[in-house]
Amino acid sequence: MIKRYPTKQIFVGNVPVGGDAPISVQSMTYSRTRDVEATVEQINRLHFAGCDIVRVAVPDMEDALALKAIKERISLPLVADIHFNYKLALVAAEVVDCIRINPGNIGEQSRVKDIVKACTERNIPIRIGVNAGSLEKQFDAKYGQTAEAMVASAEYNIKFLEDLGFTDIKVSLKASDVQRTVEAYRLLRPKNNYPFHLGVTEAGTKFHATVKSAIGLGALLLDGIGDTLRVSITGELEEEINVGRAILKDSGAAGEGLNIISCPTCGRIEADLVSAVDEIEQRTKHIKAPLNVSVMGCVVNAIGEAHHADVAIAYGKGSGLVMVKGEVVARLEEKELVDKFVVEVEKMAEKQ
Repeated sequence: MIKRYPTKQIFVGNVPVGGDAPISVQSMTYSRTRDVEATVEQINRLHFAGCDIVRVAVPDMEDALALKAIKERISLPLVADIHFNYKLALVAAEVVDCIRINPGNIGEQSRVKDIVKACTERNIPIRIGVNAGSLEKQFDAKYGQTAEAMVASAEYNIKFLEDLGFTDIKVSLKASDVQRTVEAYRLLRPKNNYPFHLGVTEAGTKFHATVKSAIGLGALLLDGIGDTLRVSITGELEEEINVGRAILKDSGAAGEGLNIISCPTCGRIEADLVSAVDEIEQRTKHIKAPLNVSVMGCVVNAIGEAHHADVAIAYGKGSGLVMVKGEVVARLEEKELVDKFVVEVEKMAEKQ
């Protein structure tokens, strides 16, 4: 497991963020929040996909007033996303589990003071969400839209909240490109111990967002940076959670679920490997135990990988081996191998 940067622990509802808590995965609805039925339906979809915390946009008072009805019908912690109108945060603070504000567009400091007062009374945290595209004028003028400007904005607003005696803070520093995003988080990390929410904002469609997020979030996680994250994909819900969980697992930041090792397809393959791997992914996606499993399609690397895997299939021509901890437990026809493999994986998962 990666050694994470030590951070203060806060709570968003019943979910701990920071400290020794698992890195949580977040998402955001795209319905109009005032549409309670549609918003609850999307939140429930995220819940069953494995989301830990959900955020909703609150652009006007009708959306703010809908939060109470939404909160009564969901189980996920609820974050209100506030821009421009600080009065929406005051209404939202009555019912939600966290307020996210963008310091670049909330306006004068007296408004932030009112938000801090409301959050203090309700004992809920504030996320300082710095975006490269909407920085305060003084930082944009001095630094331009750079990582340095994002860090300066975050430090200024952290100090302002601290001076008001408020320290239940988490911070995000998002840009639409990977390099600025990673640079900003790395620059700010040694300067305080507040938990960080990671994300590359406006990352695009499924393909591009997955690549950008894997590079950016993966790099930060490998540095031990990050306490919660969101993969921002245009028009997606469940896929944001799937990709986020995969980034955590494959970066080594979370020991949960199967690490499936399968060979690239080539002319040596002696079985229908693509179908086998697809079936195995579907039949084992419920397993949370951190296991390394190997599904290999020819003799070149199959036995070698199998010796290092918890459970493995080594395909041959028309038949193959199922191996557990490097030991052969079955020699079967090709059509029987996946069933036996899944049985062995489930047995090992139960033991753990």
